Amino acid sequence: MMRILITGGTGLVGKRLTKMLIDKNYEVIILSRNPKEENEFKWSVAENYIDEKALINTDYIIHLAGAGIADKRWTEGRKKTIIDSRVLTTNLLFSKINELNINLKGFISASGIGYYGSVTSDKIFEETDKVGNDFLGKVCHKWENAAHQFSTKNIPVTILRTGIVLSKKGGALEKMKTPIISPLGSGKQYIPWIHIDDLCTMYIKSIEDNLTGIFNAVAPEHHTSKSFSKALAKSIKRPFLGIGVPSFMMKLLFGEMAVLLLEGSRISAKKIEKNGYSFRFAKLSKALNNL
Repeated sequence: MMRILITGGTGLVGKRLTKMLIDKNYEVIILSRNPKEENEFKWSVAENYIDEKALINTDYIIHLAGAGIADKRWTEGRKKTIIDSRVLTTNLLFSKINELNINLKGFISASGIGYYGSVTSDKIFEETDKVGNDFLGKVCHKWENAAHQFSTKNIPVTILRTGIVLSKKGGALEKMKTPIISPLGSGKQYIPWIHIDDLCTMYIKSIEDNLTGIFNAVAPEHHTSKSFSKALAKSIKRPFLGIGVPSFMMKLLFGEMAVLLLEGSRISAKKIEKNGYSFRFAKLSKALNNL
């Protein structure tokens, strides 16, 4: 039985991934700041500490931990927290793996499509495209560089640049289910999305098929804010208003963080498909009906 260590295991993706791994007879260990369950072990960046029992005999690490990008306004302090919660945690894992001489079979890390920058353009971004010149680009670049440290120890590294994760409870979809559904801003910005089960299956595929490298974790069907809102309204039988929520209002409400909602380009899913991944929820209508 393979032993998988997950950071961020109590979060939205972590909980679902844990269940899917256990259903496939993997042993799952979770690092937590406040361990409560039998399979949870303590770690603390501030104390430079990871309970060694969590790392011994671990085959793979799936690194999902990181402060929520959209949870709070982007003050300078919040920006530092967003970066540190990703980079310093990765550095701590790398340091302890070295210290204990753990022979990992792979290090699999989350990242975001924010790597390409918050822009609305005609371009369809692929994994080989350069990093964006803004805050999210900087976050993802530092996050991925930290993950690549593991390759210096001949540990295969896999990075999944994730779009907006759609799930039954919590996450973005719940916030979108307003009494009247309408697009945001111009409505022309794209919303790269993925069903949570497809994302979790990609993590499992990374283990089972030795999938290494960088992959965009987004569904192949492209939707703008307007077409996404229309599909959501139809799915949950709520009224759709085609007039977008004004951009200035979003900026007043969310400050700099509003770019998450007002900008977005298409992201290619071709690389993961060429590597044998077949989407269960390739179309938004099917994903929404399921959720």
